[in-house]
Amino acid sequence: MKTYKLVAIPGDGIGPEVISAGVEVLNTLAERAGTFGFAVDHFDWGGEYYKIHGRMMPEDGLDRIKDHDAILFGSAGHPDIADHITLWGLRLAICQPFDQYANVRPTRVLPGITSPLGAAGDAIDWVIVRENSEGEYAGVGGRVHRGSPLEAATDVSMFTRAGVERIMRFAFQLARGRPRKLLTVVTKSNAQRHAMVMWDEIAVQIAAEFPDVTWDKMLVDAMTTRMVMKPASIDTVVATNLHADILSDLAAALAGSLGIAPTANLNPERAFPSMFEPIHGSAFDITGKGIANPIGTFWSAVMLLEHLGEAAAAGRLMTAIERVTADARFHTPDIGGSATTAEVTAAVVAAIRGAND
Repeated sequence: MKTYKLVAIPGDGIGPEVISAGVEVLNTLAERAGTFGFAVDHFDWGGEYYKIHGRMMPEDGLDRIKDHDAILFGSAGHPDIADHITLWGLRLAICQPFDQYANVRPTRVLPGITSPLGAAGDAIDWVIVRENSEGEYAGVGGRVHRGSPLEAATDVSMFTRAGVERIMRFAFQLARGRPRKLLTVVTKSNAQRHAMVMWDEIAVQIAAEFPDVTWDKMLVDAMTTRMVMKPASIDTVVATNLHADILSDLAAALAGSLGIAPTANLNPERAFPSMFEPIHGSAFDITGKGIANPIGTFWSAVMLLEHLGEAAAAGRLMTAIERVTADARFHTPDIGGSATTAEVTAAVVAAIRGAND
């Protein structure tokens, strides 16, 4: 039997609540399959760790997790710690050194959940590909003359030809594997006339390698309108680190809730472990209330299983998720119900165990 080495990093806020649910569901799937299992290493890195140690994770943190098969991550964000410290000290401190350059965020309206767009939302079946290693999150910049009238600050958006080529090629390949073979390249080259113009030029070059993929280009501001007004016209999307971060949150909201949305931070070459996480963040306003929606974590676990090559288990989990969301008794408050995290988790576990396949 294959045993996968899994890292669980719950992080802050509701992270521990949903990650414990995710590990329970993964172990249930392994038990159901009987052909694989998980050895899970838990790490208490995050805001509370920072309060004790002055850093979000230990200096040798990457060495501790680099030989694992995958990472299940909860959230980074603490009300007592500045957001840039929590993000750069944990999530980006893993994503960037492990070269998880392809951030993949699927979106669709699950059974039983209502889109703010009403019936038009039924057309949502998107995958947003976010460049995850450079661009606006490159970390290049600084501040000078702090506190004086001459204070200045810069954040430099860095794009490399290698970085843009690989995310474009990844997105075109992903679009080629989907039924519609349709890709939208999001840009802002009317205003950002250097890096984004290079982004556009490279898109044209990579598109020539994929003559079977239909593609178009759209400014990011116009893309927000298209997502709301013409959702059926969209399939696969590729955008920069910041643009896709924003667009994918809008996509999750249009699908009914950020609580259901998953993410895969992929190192496609598998030189390092990839990381899977719900996109909802730490949500300290509901922490400890037992009402966090674990569906985003479960869907992230589907992507984790697919990455590991356990397609049957991934399909079994996705079917269980859809059976549970179709039943309004198991809707958490973010999607209009009153169910608890534990009740949703128990329902998904029961659906896995009762599956006839």
